[in-house]
Amino acid sequence: MHKIELEKAYNPKSFEDRIYAQWLESGAFSPPVSEKGGHPYVIVIPPPNVTGVLHMGHGLNQTLQDVVIRFHRMRGESTLWVPGTDHAGIATQNIVEKRLKAQGKNRRDMSREEFIEETWKVKAEHHAVISKQIAVMGGSVDWTRERFTLDQGLSRAVRDVFVSLYERNLLYKGNYLVNWCIGCGTALADDEVEHEDTPGKMYHIRYPYVDNSGFVELATTRPETLFGDTAVAVHPDDGRYKRLVGKTVHLPLADRDIPVIADVYIDPNFGTGLMKITPAHDVNDWEVGKRHNLQVINVLSADGRLNAEVPAKYRGMTIALARDAVVQDLKAQGLLIREEDITHSVGHCYRCGTVIEPFLSEQWFVRMKPLAEKALSAWERGEIVFYPKRWENTYAHWLANIRDWCVSRQLWWGHRIPAWICVSCGETTVSRVDVKKCPYCGSSVSQDPDVLDTWFSSWLWPFSTLGWEGVEQAERENPVDLRRFYPTTALITAYDIIFFWVSRMIMAGLEFTGKVPFRDIYIHGLVRDKQGRKMSKSLGNGLDPLELVDEFGADAVKFTLAYLCAQGQDILIDKDSFKLGSKFANKVWNASRFILMNLEGRNMVENPSLRMIDRWIYVRLNAAAKAITDAFLSYRYNDAASAADTFFWNDFCDWYVEAAKLSLRSEDEAEKDRAVSVLLDVLAQALRLLHPLIPFVTEEIYGKLPNTKELLITAPYPSPIFNEEDAEIEKNFLTLQDLTRQIRTLRSECTVLPEKKARVTVNSSEFGKFLSENSAIVKLLANVSELSFSADEDCPQGAIGLVGNGFEAFVFIADAVDLLFLKQKFMKELEKDKKFIDNLENKLANENFLRNAPSDLVENERMKLKDARARVEKLSAYVRDMG
Repeated sequence: MHKIELEKAYNPKSFEDRIYAQWLESGAFSPPVSEKGGHPYVIVIPPPNVTGVLHMGHGLNQTLQDVVIRFHRMRGESTLWVPGTDHAGIATQNIVEKRLKAQGKNRRDMSREEFIEETWKVKAEHHAVISKQIAVMGGSVDWTRERFTLDQGLSRAVRDVFVSLYERNLLYKGNYLVNWCIGCGTALADDEVEHEDTPGKMYHIRYPYVDNSGFVELATTRPETLFGDTAVAVHPDDGRYKRLVGKTVHLPLADRDIPVIADVYIDPNFGTGLMKITPAHDVNDWEVGKRHNLQVINVLSADGRLNAEVPAKYRGMTIALARDAVVQDLKAQGLLIREEDITHSVGHCYRCGTVIEPFLSEQWFVRMKPLAEKALSAWERGEIVFYPKRWENTYAHWLANIRDWCVSRQLWWGHRIPAWICVSCGETTVSRVDVKKCPYCGSSVSQDPDVLDTWFSSWLWPFSTLGWEGVEQAERENPVDLRRFYPTTALITAYDIIFFWVSRMIMAGLEFTGKVPFRDIYIHGLVRDKQGRKMSKSLGNGLDPLELVDEFGADAVKFTLAYLCAQGQDILIDKDSFKLGSKFANKVWNASRFILMNLEGRNMVENPSLRMIDRWIYVRLNAAAKAITDAFLSYRYNDAASAADTFFWNDFCDWYVEAAKLSLRSEDEAEKDRAVSVLLDVLAQALRLLHPLIPFVTEEIYGKLPNTKELLITAPYPSPIFNEEDAEIEKNFLTLQDLTRQIRTLRSECTVLPEKKARVTVNSSEFGKFLSENSAIVKLLANVSELSFSADEDCPQGAIGLVGNGFEAFVFIADAVDLLFLKQKFMKELEKDKKFIDNLENKLANENFLRNAPSDLVENERMKLKDARARVEKLSAYVRDMG
């Protein structure tokens, strides 16, 4: 063989694009055409919105999916990762409207078709960027199966589901109170409203009795809605107000009187125990209004201005202007008792941040309770498993308390609702095919102008992406991909969309396929900055995955994210965090480079004999393979990355490769051939072990090894094979490592120069034979001139004793340093350490400190004391040995 030259410095830019192109060309990302035995491993990507570039949250999510996809692909499973993007109705339409605004235009200036055409252009721009980002990150998605929530197949699925729900009486249209975003001009579902603590005011207002016998005091944060009040309510058991029930009060600023009613919803201990009831502008008031058959008066228009239901003075005012005007008029009439500053939870649009207004509107709703009951039962039967398990409680609570889902949106971009209204008789027809004439009276019809909520297409994602386009179609055609790959295996997603998406996908899967759409649900944390803040443009703390890849390489980014991803925890990072992954990838490069440089003149040996050190590294390789496999199967990414790091950096590089230098420097050519052959085999298996975590660099190196032929991406993952003697090998080598480390530590503490060597005598009845047979390794790695063995337990003159598990060793330190100088050094350190211990003991004896200091600080001080006492004990033993 000839030596193989890798670039001196690890430079991922020189090969990452080339490697990705190689994977694509090989077809490795697609599952084999023929069906394999056993269950396939399938993930459908949480589709990114076509509204911009991917952020670090996407980077984390795609990394975690890619890692397990690569792992299962290497295990020989038929593996599929379906890519795709979401049309993101509100978000994408907002982008187009902002562009139009910058040009001095409005969407109402163009036809619906023209606006949609402009939106498709935005989709195309952003889709190209997103696809590039997935590729640059190394995402091994099957591009031949890429989907989009507005493509033809998914659109057919959406229409069929809408009609099927309508036919099953699970979908209806009606006037109900909805969350209205004035900014976006559309209704929102409950889980699309983000609540924030916001400064505001509480206004206390007089409502006079009609008979002029006094007044009641009511408080509100929204005085402009008082024009929609249709009652004042008290609790029926509140003795203070029983006499008021049935009386009538005059509505301030309005020429209208309203009754005092009793309802159990009212909390007598909250405020004054009296509440104004505004059915059209509060969800709870809506329910009270239904129970008492109260009039429902909507005082707002869709654009957020007060409408014709209010006195003429206030009509056309925005909410903010109307609030100020109402407050001033209440003051002028002596009806405002007081106003106080408060902080209260206010709902905001999850897309544009506008304050949400409860708004009476005609919308389409899905009846969620029957669907939720099925999803809850599936979890109770163990058909879905959450990682971490605690998310099960969140899932169960949300399903048990679910409300109907408002699915219509007053937008142009999205799936148009397949309902047609007759212009003559007013009947509504819901249909899978376009309707031209009213089936009831034959008159012309107009299609409902609204579109469906973005999540209405997303909740079908696991099966619609695999060819499902409708109930009858699936039964008739039984699409190949649907048959082979559904149900999918795992969903990997962040916890912030568990309600938006995860729960609804389970409901849809059960309703339309009779099966849960996936088994494993891994919920990962969010990516935050080092201060724990969410990354955002406004804070300027965001990180661009592409910039990180450009600086550190894709492998460094992926490994760092996996290493830091502990179940149930958010990831706190900054730019410097990615040096961790860069250092690891660099270590893999340099170790491989060293081995490949030592191939010159060597011959490959088939089935080479194994020395003790070789058998030990295979034991460690097997242990690492088992640890990483177990971790991947339970989505413990940080444990997998940690085990990979420990094996390669510690076991392989620090011990095995260093020890192998004995053979590489040997005068025996046959020994060199044997050692190189084993080294190459271990390196090849190590690269296969690491590939899911750092795919680019491992593929690049693997392709240069003389003992490999296939692409690493489809090479078999190491399967642990354990033998009876493994435990004995581990036990023996742990002793060798302990002895070596203790000698190294002592040399460091005694400031022995590298060129100075010392003799060592070992006393061990249990490990003496093993250590003697492998003394060359200890001498090399601990920089020892002579390693001898003796049964004498007394410390020789000029030596310092070391004690380990099953051995005692004496290091003749006088061979390398001046003992008198060293003793004086240790005595000074002992004096300093004893003072440190005294201070710590006094601190920990102080009751005030123990009572007031944070528990982690107290525990840290106790650990310092423990370490300091151990160091004093060790130094004292050193001094005693010196005589």
